[in-house]
Amino acid sequence: MPDPTGYARGVTAPRLEIDALLADPATKIVVCCGSGGVGKTTTAAALGLRAAEVHGRRTVVLTIDPARRLAQSMGLTELDNTPRQVKGIDTEATGGELHAMMLDMKRTFDEVVQAHTTPERAAEIFANPFYQAMSSTFAGTQEYMAMEKLGQLRSRDEWDLIVVDTPPSRSALDFLDAPARLSRFLDGRMLRMLLAPARSGGRSMFSLVTASFGLFSRSVQKILGAQLLTDLSGFVAALDSMFGGFRQRADETYRILQDPQTSFLIVAAPERDAVREAAYFAERLVAERMPLAGLVLNRVHRSEVESLTAERTEVAAAALEAAGDHSVTADALRVHAGLIRLIEREVRVAGTFAESFPAVPTVSVTAQPADVHDVDGLRMIGAALS
Repeated sequence: MPDPTGYARGVTAPRLEIDALLADPATKIVVCCGSGGVGKTTTAAALGLRAAEVHGRRTVVLTIDPARRLAQSMGLTELDNTPRQVKGIDTEATGGELHAMMLDMKRTFDEVVQAHTTPERAAEIFANPFYQAMSSTFAGTQEYMAMEKLGQLRSRDEWDLIVVDTPPSRSALDFLDAPARLSRFLDGRMLRMLLAPARSGGRSMFSLVTASFGLFSRSVQKILGAQLLTDLSGFVAALDSMFGGFRQRADETYRILQDPQTSFLIVAAPERDAVREAAYFAERLVAERMPLAGLVLNRVHRSEVESLTAERTEVAAAALEAAGDHSVTADALRVHAGLIRLIEREVRVAGTFAESFPAVPTVSVTAQPADVHDVDGLRMIGAALS
């Protein structure tokens, strides 16, 4: 029975050598991306575990997905913005370490503010209502703070390998877009107008905004309300000195993502929507000159009886029933036929990716009988990836 990593129409994907990738000291960052529900978080955790146990690397897994699956699978009661060491793993022979953390975007934003301004200015920023809302819920903040946290981890040079588990695919694209989106925000016309009075000094912020902008300000005030406009103006003024640093660090992290030390792994399942998302993301990575290492195809079905095609099995089951034999054998034959049909469909669906990206290496992982929920399960997935 064909493996979904070997495709129809004569297109055969090269095999993705995961162990070679993880063992290579030049590999510093592995970014796992893909649509939701394809085992991306489990894959990231399994990669981190294998890098530590088998290859002796000091590894940290950073998840941006707020789900708690990563903590549960590693036997941790919780994850937060600080790397926590995973205990009870087998690293005695290799000397590796495994740590895990989950992005807390508000805490990360607070850390950035504290690191790049005075305590007095930081207190002013933290008290601003607009900052309080933006740092917790503002669209795009999570992805930008993920860039900040990745940059922090890399700059500390404390880890041999950083494995990043991103949100589902479209949000992961936001992860790539964060630096450019931030630059657009910082260069935006409204922001520059709000900054102008802050830089002029003297009168109160809102009075200057109103006096300087006339009709524009009154229109904005009607939409946002006077208090919110005041909060926004104060927030912009307080962060003015930090904006250049935001842009610079975002650009630096973006260059890190383009560097050969980083490897992107697209995680998908052999399902039409997931493979379509994988192809969409691969196109973006190629266009942005990001180093695409390969495709991990999860939850692939297989059969140990390759010689029994669906057609032959169905014929045999029908013959038994025609002879009056409605035994378990006939039922088993029909179940097998259904499995073979499923495998054939998965091969066709997965083949659409290889037709578009024939040079992208691929590795497939057989569907597991139950969800992975502990270190032993992660270890099995890591072995299947290798």
